[in-house]
Amino acid sequence: MYRRDVINKLIAYVENLNGIGDKEKLSLMVKKEFDLAQDRKVFHSHDFAIRFSKSKSRRMSNTVLSLSALQKYDDEPFIVCAVTPNENHMMLANSTFLKKISHSSQELRIDHIRGSFNGSDIMLKFDSIENEPRNFQQLYAYHAGLSFRDNLERLVESTDEIAGRNSKFAVMPNNEENILASIDRTQQFLDSNEYDDLKNDIERRILSVQEEIAIAALIDNVNMRGRVIEYLITDDGSILKDKIIDALHTGSPLPEFKTEDKLGDYLKRYPSYVVETDIKTKVLSLDSNPKAYNIDKLLEFLSTQKSVYMICLLGMNDNGKIIVRLVSVFDNRLIRGTNFQRHWAGRNSRGVAQFNGKALASILEQESGSYINCDEAKGFLRQLIDR
Repeated sequence: MYRRDVINKLIAYVENLNGIGDKEKLSLMVKKEFDLAQDRKVFHSHDFAIRFSKSKSRRMSNTVLSLSALQKYDDEPFIVCAVTPNENHMMLANSTFLKKISHSSQELRIDHIRGSFNGSDIMLKFDSIENEPRNFQQLYAYHAGLSFRDNLERLVESTDEIAGRNSKFAVMPNNEENILASIDRTQQFLDSNEYDDLKNDIERRILSVQEEIAIAALIDNVNMRGRVIEYLITDDGSILKDKIIDALHTGSPLPEFKTEDKLGDYLKRYPSYVVETDIKTKVLSLDSNPKAYNIDKLLEFLSTQKSVYMICLLGMNDNGKIIVRLVSVFDNRLIRGTNFQRHWAGRNSRGVAQFNGKALASILEQESGSYINCDEAKGFLRQLIDR
């Protein structure tokens, strides 16, 4: 969670000490002022972690941290401060803002985290947004919507001498026709009784665990919060679900559980449709831009004949009220609120799409329904295919 008051206080404090030119002195002053714990070269609290590094300029070449060490702090703002003679330059260095891993990375794999990153591996600009203190809250909203696993897959592919495990879905003339036909297929589904059945089914599931969803909404970790809520809604009464519910009510640690890295969270088959629904939770008072989907997985699914891909938006306000909207991935409001991060498109993948949190909030605040502009949807699909 991004605690604006704390981060703004940190920024002001460090900037007020511009010209101190001594990273050891500065780090000790910040440690004392914010009552930080120290783990080797990282100073941290529940609100942020910071690493100080001596440098001649903002663009550092020295090694910052190992990727495995960064993983411990990736669920909070991780700040690198380059202490130069005249100014203290701060930038976010969470996994979302790393271009690659530089040192000892040849053995880096998804299941084998190795290597360290340099200051030069930190992006100075992300999606045209400068990586500097005045943009930290906006930048962190992008990071909060992605998991460490998402970024790890990208870093494995981006790092030199490493072959990515994924490959782009090959769009051939025959499956391209079916992908483009998914627009009309989706519109037919929205006008059908099957859509009403799916909507009623999901709303019933949400209603049955609405108290637990309200508790889960208080979980700081965006990805964990989403995973817990998705599991509560889609699981059909397992022992693990009972343990999660018990942990939420008693305040005890959540049991360990895994969610499959699939395109959607809830699959339902009808005679004429195979519908994947992805559940996206949005706490309306918090900034976050959740991961939308893996583009290659979406195209592969839409290339099958009966496929329909839906997004269930589940919004929660400060009063605990739950708002549900079931919309198509081709909803024109959703398309306009979908971002593509340039750095995500690698050699072997089209990357991922990310939803703009403000666009999701706007849809949740509007009346129920899903609206498709066929020309706009077709252009959107062409954009995905051509990536």
